[in-house]
Amino acid sequence: MDIRKIKKLIELLTESNLHSIEVKDGEQSVSITRSAPMSVAAQPMNYGPADAAEVAVKKHKGSTEDAPMVGVFYTAPSPNEPNFVTKGQTVKAGDTLGIIEAMKIMNPLEATHSGVIEEILVQNGEVVEFGQPIIVYRSGS
Repeated sequence: MDIRKIKKLIELLTESNLHSIEVKDGEQSVSITRSAPMSVAAQPMNYGPADAAEVAVKKHKGSTEDAPMVGVFYTAPSPNEPNFVTKGQTVKAGDTLGIIEAMKIMNPLEATHSGVIEEILVQNGEVVEFGQPIIVYRSGS
């Protein structure tokens, strides 16, 4: 069967509501089936991390350290070692607060300024989104 005929059959299938078509021409035959279209329900956009950051800052009257990327957050360098930080601990700008694994690369999450850790909002091994608040701390010592 000629490729132009097959292309015409595909066009006919696309333009109609047909699910499949089969044509025989002597010894030759061609069968074309298209998959059912997937219906996608409209869902409202969720801006959770930004909203959560606002709630965390208002609730604690402090600053948040937010995820700079999407990945898995780890509170310690390895399972058998202590956490980088704990609630109530004083940190300086540049201190490591945790690690975010993205594409098999371990990226340190560093404090952007000094303060006291008020709350760690993410559990060890939890997936974080870009901009999601991870740690809340208040400035000063």
